[in-house]
Amino acid sequence: MRLGVAPHRLWPAHEDELDGVLGTARAAEELGFDHLIASSHLLASAVGVTPDPLVLLSAAAGATTRIGLVTSVLILPLYNPVVVAHQAATLDRLSGGRFTLGVGTGWDTAEFDAAGVPFAGRGRRADEQLDVVRKLWRGEGEIRLGVRPRTPGGPPVWVGGHSDAALRRALRYGDAWHGSGLDAAGLAEVRGRLAELGEEAGRDPATPLELTAGQMLVPPGFEAAVQPPGRLPLGGSKSSAEQVREELGQLADGGLTACSLWLPVATEALPDALGWVAQEILPHFSEG
Repeated sequence: MRLGVAPHRLWPAHEDELDGVLGTARAAEELGFDHLIASSHLLASAVGVTPDPLVLLSAAAGATTRIGLVTSVLILPLYNPVVVAHQAATLDRLSGGRFTLGVGTGWDTAEFDAAGVPFAGRGRRADEQLDVVRKLWRGEGEIRLGVRPRTPGGPPVWVGGHSDAALRRALRYGDAWHGSGLDAAGLAEVRGRLAELGEEAGRDPATPLELTAGQMLVPPGFEAAVQPPGRLPLGGSKSSAEQVREELGQLADGGLTACSLWLPVATEALPDALGWVAQEILPHFSEG
Protein backbone atom coordinates (compact mmCIF):
# COMPACT_ATOMS: atom_id res chain seq x y z
CA MET A 1 0.00 0.00 0.00
CA ARG A 2 1.31 3.43 -0.99
CA LEU A 3 1.43 6.07 1.76
CA GLY A 4 1.17 9.79 1.20
CA VAL A 5 1.05 12.82 3.46
CA ALA A 6 -0.05 16.44 3.49
CA PRO A 7 2.84 18.95 3.49
CA HIS A 8 1.18 21.00 6.25
CA ARG A 9 -0.73 20.08 9.37
CA LEU A 10 -4.46 19.60 9.26
CA TRP A 11 -6.37 22.89 9.34
CA PRO A 12 -3.58 25.46 9.85
CA ALA A 13 -4.96 28.49 11.66
CA HIS A 14 -2.70 31.12 10.06
CA GLU A 15 -1.02 31.66 6.71
CA ASP A 16 2.48 31.64 8.21
CA GLU A 17 1.95 27.97 9.09
CA LEU A 18 2.11 27.30 5.34
CA ASP A 19 5.47 28.97 4.82
CA GLY A 20 7.40 25.72 5.31
CA VAL A 21 5.40 23.50 2.95
CA LEU A 22 8.17 23.17 0.36
CA GLY A 23 10.67 22.10 2.98
CA THR A 24 8.14 19.59 4.28
CA ALA A 25 7.55 18.35 0.73
CA ARG A 26 11.26 17.75 0.27
CA ALA A 27 11.46 16.01 3.65
CA ALA A 28 8.51 13.75 2.76
CA GLU A 29 10.25 12.74 -0.44
CA GLU A 30 13.53 12.05 1.37
CA LEU A 31 11.71 10.00 4.02
CA GLY A 32 10.18 7.77 1.32
CA PHE A 33 6.54 8.80 1.18
CA ASP A 34 4.81 8.00 -2.10
CA HIS A 35 2.83 11.19 -2.63
CA LEU A 36 1.82 14.60 -1.31
CA ILE A 37 -1.81 15.66 -0.96
CA ALA A 38 -3.38 19.12 -1.13
CA SER A 39 -6.99 19.95 -0.32
CA SER A 40 -9.20 22.62 -1.87
CA HIS A 41 -11.05 25.41 -0.07
CA LEU A 42 -11.41 28.89 -1.50
CA LEU A 43 -12.21 30.62 1.79
CA ALA A 44 -10.78 30.74 5.29
CA SER A 45 -13.28 29.14 7.64
CA ALA A 46 -13.67 26.98 10.72
CA VAL A 47 -11.26 24.53 9.10
CA GLY A 48 -8.53 27.17 8.92
CA VAL A 49 -6.69 28.45 5.87
CA THR A 50 -6.02 26.44 2.72
CA PRO A 51 -3.61 27.19 -0.14
CA ASP A 52 -4.74 26.63 -3.71
CA PRO A 53 -3.98 22.95 -4.37
CA LEU A 54 -2.75 23.28 -7.94
CA VAL A 55 -0.47 26.19 -7.06
CA LEU A 56 0.86 24.36 -3.99
CA LEU A 57 1.52 21.16 -5.90
CA SER A 58 3.14 23.05 -8.77
CA ALA A 59 5.56 24.63 -6.31
CA ALA A 60 6.14 21.23 -4.69
CA ALA A 61 6.82 19.71 -8.11
CA GLY A 62 9.66 22.18 -8.62
CA ALA A 63 11.06 21.46 -5.16
CA THR A 64 11.08 17.66 -5.58
CA THR A 65 12.00 15.03 -8.15
CA ARG A 66 10.19 11.77 -7.36
CA ILE A 67 7.20 12.13 -5.05
CA GLY A 68 3.66 12.04 -6.46
CA LEU A 69 1.32 15.04 -6.32
CA VAL A 70 -2.41 14.54 -5.58
CA THR A 71 -5.31 16.96 -5.14
CA SER A 72 -7.35 15.54 -2.27
CA VAL A 73 -9.64 16.89 -3.42
CA LEU A 74 -10.20 19.65 -5.97
CA ILE A 75 -13.80 20.92 -5.72
CA LEU A 76 -14.47 20.42 -9.40
CA PRO A 77 -17.87 22.17 -9.79
CA LEU A 78 -16.23 25.50 -8.86
CA TYR A 79 -14.04 25.41 -11.99
CA ASN A 80 -14.33 25.63 -15.74
CA PRO A 81 -13.47 22.13 -17.05
CA VAL A 82 -11.32 23.44 -19.91
CA VAL A 83 -9.25 25.47 -17.45
CA VAL A 84 -8.89 22.48 -15.10
CA ALA A 85 -7.92 20.19 -17.98
CA HIS A 86 -5.24 22.66 -19.10
CA GLN A 87 -3.86 23.25 -15.59
CA ALA A 88 -3.75 19.53 -14.84
CA ALA A 89 -2.12 18.71 -18.20
CA THR A 90 0.51 21.40 -17.59
CA LEU A 91 1.32 20.14 -14.11
CA ASP A 92 1.41 16.54 -15.32
CA ARG A 93 3.87 17.49 -18.06
CA LEU A 94 6.14 19.74 -16.01
CA SER A 95 6.26 17.30 -13.07
CA GLY A 96 7.28 14.40 -15.29
CA GLY A 97 3.94 12.61 -15.01
CA ARG A 98 3.72 12.75 -11.20
CA PHE A 99 0.30 14.40 -10.93
CA THR A 100 -3.03 12.81 -9.93
CA LEU A 101 -6.26 14.80 -10.13
CA GLY A 102 -8.45 13.96 -7.14
CA VAL A 103 -11.88 15.57 -7.37
CA GLY A 104 -15.02 15.98 -5.29
CA THR A 105 -18.23 17.98 -5.42
CA GLY A 106 -17.79 20.07 -2.25
CA TRP A 107 -20.05 20.78 0.69
CA ASP A 108 -19.50 24.43 1.71
CA THR A 109 -22.25 26.60 0.23
CA ALA A 110 -20.32 29.76 1.17
CA GLU A 111 -17.58 28.85 -1.32
CA PHE A 112 -20.07 28.41 -4.12
CA ASP A 113 -21.76 31.71 -3.25
CA ALA A 114 -18.41 33.52 -3.20
CA ALA A 115 -17.47 32.09 -6.60
CA GLY A 116 -20.90 32.81 -8.07
CA VAL A 117 -21.48 29.13 -8.84
CA PRO A 118 -24.77 27.33 -8.10
CA PHE A 119 -24.53 24.77 -5.30
CA ALA A 120 -27.52 22.80 -6.59
CA GLY A 121 -26.77 20.42 -9.43
CA ARG A 122 -23.06 20.26 -8.66
CA GLY A 123 -22.98 16.45 -8.94
CA ARG A 124 -24.46 16.48 -12.42
CA ARG A 125 -22.05 19.22 -13.44
CA ALA A 126 -19.10 17.23 -12.07
CA ASP A 127 -20.08 14.32 -14.31
CA GLU A 128 -20.21 16.60 -17.33
CA GLN A 129 -16.91 18.25 -16.38
CA LEU A 130 -15.06 14.96 -16.01
CA ASP A 131 -16.33 13.85 -19.40
CA VAL A 132 -14.99 17.08 -20.93
CA VAL A 133 -11.65 16.86 -19.11
CA ARG A 134 -11.07 13.26 -20.18
CA LYS A 135 -11.87 14.02 -23.82
CA LEU A 136 -9.58 17.06 -23.87
CA TRP A 137 -6.70 15.03 -22.43
CA ARG A 138 -7.24 12.40 -25.15
CA GLY A 139 -7.26 15.08 -27.85
CA GLU A 140 -10.84 14.38 -28.90
CA GLY A 141 -13.03 17.05 -30.47
CA GLU A 142 -12.19 20.37 -32.08
CA ILE A 143 -10.57 22.02 -29.03
CA ARG A 144 -6.86 21.40 -28.49
CA LEU A 145 -5.42 22.20 -25.11
CA GLY A 146 -2.50 24.61 -24.97
CA VAL A 147 -0.41 21.81 -23.44
CA ARG A 148 -0.94 18.08 -23.78
CA PRO A 149 -0.42 15.93 -20.68
CA ARG A 150 2.73 13.83 -20.44
CA THR A 151 0.75 10.81 -19.21
CA PRO A 152 -1.03 9.11 -22.15
CA GLY A 153 -4.73 9.86 -21.85
CA GLY A 154 -4.06 12.29 -19.03
CA PRO A 155 -3.13 11.95 -15.36
CA PRO A 156 -4.97 9.48 -13.11
CA VAL A 157 -8.28 10.67 -11.66
CA TRP A 158 -9.41 9.86 -8.12
CA VAL A 159 -13.09 10.54 -7.51
CA GLY A 160 -14.13 11.28 -3.93
CA GLY A 161 -17.43 10.72 -2.15
CA HIS A 162 -19.38 7.98 -0.41
CA SER A 163 -22.83 8.41 -1.98
CA ASP A 164 -24.06 6.11 -4.74
CA ALA A 165 -23.86 9.06 -7.14
CA ALA A 166 -20.20 9.55 -6.23
CA LEU A 167 -19.47 5.84 -6.63
CA ARG A 168 -21.10 5.85 -10.07
CA ARG A 169 -19.00 8.90 -10.97
CA ALA A 170 -15.84 7.07 -9.92
CA LEU A 171 -16.80 4.02 -11.96
CA ARG A 172 -17.55 6.07 -15.08
CA TYR A 173 -14.69 8.55 -15.02
CA GLY A 174 -12.14 7.55 -12.40
CA ASP A 175 -9.04 5.45 -12.11
CA ALA A 176 -9.66 5.25 -8.36
CA TRP A 177 -12.31 5.88 -5.77
CA HIS A 178 -11.13 8.19 -2.99
CA GLY A 179 -12.74 7.89 0.44
CA SER A 180 -12.09 9.28 3.88
CA GLY A 181 -11.85 7.94 7.42
CA LEU A 182 -12.74 4.32 6.63
CA ASP A 183 -12.16 1.26 8.73
CA ALA A 184 -11.92 -2.22 7.22
CA ALA A 185 -15.66 -2.84 7.55
CA GLY A 186 -16.48 0.45 5.84
CA LEU A 187 -14.07 -0.35 3.03
CA ALA A 188 -15.69 -3.74 2.52
CA GLU A 189 -19.09 -2.04 2.28
CA VAL A 190 -17.81 0.35 -0.37
CA ARG A 191 -16.28 -2.52 -2.34
CA GLY A 192 -19.64 -4.28 -2.30
CA ARG A 193 -21.50 -1.21 -3.48
CA LEU A 194 -18.97 -0.62 -6.25
CA ALA A 195 -19.39 -4.21 -7.41
CA GLU A 196 -23.17 -3.77 -7.57
CA LEU A 197 -22.96 -0.46 -9.41
CA GLY A 198 -20.13 -1.40 -11.77
CA GLU A 199 -22.18 -3.14 -14.41
CA GLU A 200 -24.82 -0.42 -14.37
CA ALA A 201 -22.14 2.25 -14.88
CA GLY A 202 -20.59 0.34 -17.79
CA ARG A 203 -17.25 -0.18 -16.08
CA ASP A 204 -14.96 -2.55 -17.95
CA PRO A 205 -14.20 -5.47 -15.58
CA ALA A 206 -10.72 -5.63 -17.09
CA THR A 207 -9.88 -2.22 -15.58
CA PRO A 208 -10.79 -2.50 -11.90
CA LEU A 209 -11.21 0.66 -9.88
CA GLU A 210 -8.41 1.35 -7.43
CA LEU A 211 -9.42 2.06 -3.81
CA THR A 212 -7.77 4.98 -2.02
CA ALA A 213 -8.57 6.97 1.12
CA GLY A 214 -7.47 9.77 3.40
CA GLN A 215 -6.91 9.09 7.11
CA MET A 216 -6.10 11.10 10.22
CA LEU A 217 -3.14 10.09 12.37
CA VAL A 218 -1.87 11.46 15.68
CA PRO A 219 1.35 9.52 16.38
CA PRO A 220 2.01 8.28 19.91
CA GLY A 221 3.57 10.97 22.07
CA PHE A 222 2.08 13.81 20.01
CA GLU A 223 -0.88 16.02 20.87
CA ALA A 224 -3.68 16.89 18.46
CA ALA A 225 -3.79 20.61 17.64
CA VAL A 226 -7.38 20.24 16.38
CA GLN A 227 -10.07 17.64 16.92
CA PRO A 228 -11.33 16.34 13.57
CA PRO A 229 -14.97 15.29 13.49
CA GLY A 230 -16.16 11.77 12.88
CA ARG A 231 -14.19 8.59 13.33
CA LEU A 232 -11.17 8.44 15.63
CA PRO A 233 -7.70 8.75 14.01
CA LEU A 234 -5.79 5.63 13.03
CA GLY A 235 -4.97 3.53 16.08
CA GLY A 236 -7.58 5.26 18.24
CA SER A 237 -7.25 8.07 20.75
CA LYS A 238 -4.26 6.42 22.48
CA SER A 239 -2.51 4.90 19.50
CA SER A 240 0.61 2.79 19.36
CA ALA A 241 2.77 1.91 16.38
CA GLU A 242 1.45 -1.63 16.53
CA GLN A 243 -2.18 -0.46 16.51
CA VAL A 244 -1.61 1.88 13.58
CA ARG A 245 0.17 -0.84 11.61
CA GLU A 246 -2.61 -3.32 12.39
CA GLU A 247 -5.35 -0.97 11.22
CA LEU A 248 -3.49 -0.02 8.05
CA GLY A 249 -2.80 -3.70 7.43
CA GLN A 250 -6.51 -4.47 7.64
CA LEU A 251 -7.20 -1.72 5.11
CA ALA A 252 -4.48 -3.04 2.79
CA ASP A 253 -5.88 -6.56 3.09
CA GLY A 254 -9.30 -5.10 2.24
CA GLY A 255 -7.99 -3.70 -1.05
CA LEU A 256 -6.88 -0.17 -0.18
CA THR A 257 -3.95 0.61 -2.45
CA ALA A 258 -3.12 4.16 -1.36
CA CYS A 259 -3.58 5.88 2.00
CA SER A 260 -3.09 9.63 2.40
CA LEU A 261 -2.31 10.86 5.92
CA TRP A 262 -3.43 14.12 7.51
CA LEU A 263 -1.53 14.85 10.71
CA PRO A 264 -3.51 17.20 13.02
CA VAL A 265 -0.46 18.05 15.14
CA ALA A 266 0.99 21.50 15.78
CA THR A 267 2.98 22.90 12.86
CA GLU A 268 6.24 22.89 14.81
CA ALA A 269 5.71 19.20 15.63
CA LEU A 270 5.03 18.15 12.04
CA PRO A 271 8.63 17.28 11.06
CA ASP A 272 8.99 14.95 14.05
CA ALA A 273 5.57 13.41 13.38
CA LEU A 274 6.58 12.69 9.78
CA GLY A 275 9.79 11.16 11.04
CA TRP A 276 7.84 8.86 13.35
CA VAL A 277 5.63 7.68 10.48
CA ALA A 278 8.68 7.12 8.28
CA GLN A 279 10.39 5.03 10.95
CA GLU A 280 7.47 3.08 12.40
CA ILE A 281 4.98 2.73 9.55
CA LEU A 282 6.52 3.26 6.11
CA PRO A 283 8.86 0.24 6.13
CA HIS A 284 5.86 -2.06 6.64
CA PHE A 285 3.81 -0.72 3.72
CA SER A 286 5.87 1.37 1.31
CA GLU A 287 6.25 -0.01 -2.19
CA GLY A 288 9.38 2.05 -2.67
